[in-house]
Amino acid sequence: MHPPMHPHPPEVLCVGETMAQVTPVDGGGLERGTTARLAVAGAESTVAQYLADLGHGTAWLSRVGDDPFGRRIRAAVAARGVDVTGVRTDPSAPTGVYFKDPGPDGATRVHYYRAGSAASRMTAADARAVDLTGVRLLHLTGITPALSESCAALVAALMDRARAAGTRISFDVNHRPALWSSPGAAATELLALARRADVVLVGRDEAETLWGTPTARDIHEHLAPRGILVVKDGAVGATELAGEACEFVAAPVVEVVEAVGAGDAFAAGYLSGLLRDLPAPARLALGHRLAARTLSSVEDYVPATGARAAGAEGT
Repeated sequence: MHPPMHPHPPEVLCVGETMAQVTPVDGGGLERGTTARLAVAGAESTVAQYLADLGHGTAWLSRVGDDPFGRRIRAAVAARGVDVTGVRTDPSAPTGVYFKDPGPDGATRVHYYRAGSAASRMTAADARAVDLTGVRLLHLTGITPALSESCAALVAALMDRARAAGTRISFDVNHRPALWSSPGAAATELLALARRADVVLVGRDEAETLWGTPTARDIHEHLAPRGILVVKDGAVGATELAGEACEFVAAPVVEVVEAVGAGDAFAAGYLSGLLRDLPAPARLALGHRLAARTLSSVEDYVPATGARAAGAEGT
């Protein structure tokens, strides 16, 4: 079987862990369910796959274990047209796994088994091996630096490399409290990383938890970002702030099946609009459209159907 072709050289590099995802399918949750679905999920690879759907050349850098989960993940992401040549196989560490646990209240809880995973062993040396030639955007999230000290060093080194190469940096805060040693450590480190990025995406609620900033304007004032700040406010909408400019686009009404993964879909849509030089309202709207696609499914990544997504999404 020939490897998938990559018709466009990578203009976006996404870096971070992807895990095997296990989800009960009979409505009983993990405690009582008897049947489950196995899928692939990770914030950064989800963004990469959506961007590939939208016609962008994308690459994903990570590590996986030398196990069935690692091979499944690599094949699944590559099958969507993402360049995975930067994904290393670690023979001495496992691929991470996480479980979704739908509850009777409609909320889905997540249980991670990722400590000591192959991806948590990424280091600054992985950044030094990256070729940023032609890469217009480096996409990172706040998940990666929380995985290990070596992963935090990787993120810092990647930001240094991107800044030197003139590559724009996007950073999705993606606060995962369970991964951090303390709330204070998360608040300090994520703030420092956000201030180094050119494009920052953050949920209004997570920003309030981290920094006590209840509104988009408060977040903008606290972060003092280098360039663009995008504040996602769930079913309310999203706001882009850049200097003195401020644009808000309401979220469409969607029948929500599950919310997990919608933020990454929004990020991909928004970043696609940014790469295409669409005006702020159009890129926010594209983010909402991709998020709505994910909200209507239990999967984190919902592939486009029919025509190429770039056309189907109105870009």
